[in-house]
Amino acid sequence: QVQLVESGGGSVQAGGSMRLSCAASERAFISYAMGWFRQAPEKEREFVAAINWSAGNTYYTDSVLGRFTISRDNAKNTVYLQMNSLNSEDTAVYYCAATKSSSWGVKKNYDYWGQGTQVTVSS
Repeated sequence: QVQLVESGGGSVQAGGSMRLSCAASERAFISYAMGWFRQAPEKEREFVAAINWSAGNTYYTDSVLGRFTISRDNAKNTVYLQMNSLNSEDTAVYYCAATKSSSWGVKKNYDYWGQGTQVTVSS
């Protein structure tokens, strides 16, 4: 079983940047595609970005395209989400998750989830 622990959340002003990290407990991490999701208050959890095991392919939801970058370091069992040009609509709890499915945008396809980290963007 893969355990995931997110870190790097906090508060930032609009226009600022933040980098989230997600550390996996198992070496098996490298066999999974990894995704980031977020959930704002009273909203459904939504897909943000995903990356395949080799980091050769990435996928983003339209609202973050060009602002967020997902990456991974398999030697460190860690996936990252670099977030730039943040705005108030990015305020949410951010979760990382692991999947062996090729349908990265579907949250039910993810097998393992972290506990989440809060990101708050103030204007």
